[in-house]
Amino acid sequence: MTSSDKSPCTGAYRFTVADTFDGLCLDQYLAESADNFSRTVAKRLINLGGVHLSGRRMRRCSQTVSTGDSIEVFVDNQPLEPMKLEEEHILYRDQDLIVLDKPTGMVTQPAPSRYQGTVYAELQNLLRSPGNKDHRPSIGMMQRLDRDTSGVMVFSIHQRAHKKMTEAFRGRDIDKVYWALISGVPQEEEGKFCSLLAKRRSTNLVVSVARGGKPAETRYRLLQTMDQVSLVEVQLITGRSHQIRAHFSEAGLPLLGDTAYGGPQVVGNLKIPRQMLHSKELSFFHPVTGKQMIFTAPLPHDFSTLLQLVDGSLNGVDR
Repeated sequence: MTSSDKSPCTGAYRFTVADTFDGLCLDQYLAESADNFSRTVAKRLINLGGVHLSGRRMRRCSQTVSTGDSIEVFVDNQPLEPMKLEEEHILYRDQDLIVLDKPTGMVTQPAPSRYQGTVYAELQNLLRSPGNKDHRPSIGMMQRLDRDTSGVMVFSIHQRAHKKMTEAFRGRDIDKVYWALISGVPQEEEGKFCSLLAKRRSTNLVVSVARGGKPAETRYRLLQTMDQVSLVEVQLITGRSHQIRAHFSEAGLPLLGDTAYGGPQVVGNLKIPRQMLHSKELSFFHPVTGKQMIFTAPLPHDFSTLLQLVDGSLNGVDR
């Protein structure tokens, strides 16, 4: 990307097509109507799914615009090149389920700013029948991981599996184990956090509240301490949004790199690349066969490297 193709600032951009632009292609219109959109960037934003014409996501650069059309462009703070799921990210697949080792940086579900490069979109591409382009795979999304969280995720991919997997997650019949690097050292080697969690609209962050929230329980076990940095194993009894991040932050033990919840970006001279949270293990009973399934995801390179750099000898702990 050249300097003239520099991505516009994060945010939402709104336009109404004037008479002079009637009949232009969508990418050309964006390039000519705004100084911070080159045609190359416009094409990338359209292909990514961040451009909406009259309220609908539009992914054809050749789509012409008409006088009075409303156009919205949503730009996030991520690269314009969509991420891909590779074969190495597939831990298991049968007719009913697919289990992934989600890479860090990949958004789970589509947002106004992007469709392509999300886990959902990549699964659609992966599962689509080669001989039938109009075939739309059926994907059950019971679980979501934050963009920067890596590790095991499961999706149902057949109608007969959707209901049972949804019930299993709602009924807490799924065992979810995470590893996290936190700032500080817990007072107890094992413990739990219990609270009602709710999202603050003003900040979009999750906090514990006295009433009106959803019950959340997080259990942890200390694996290793490394000079005011700790490696903990976390078991989610419930599965609330941002649950691990909020509970450890409120305990004065924020995750490394989780700046939204007060986590440090630097430890010593080391820069933290992201929030250091990894979905390590997922176990459940197969919704069709009833067989117990256990899946583990190895620590990604950035996590294991950071452990080594902070002198994280795991003393025999299996990574």
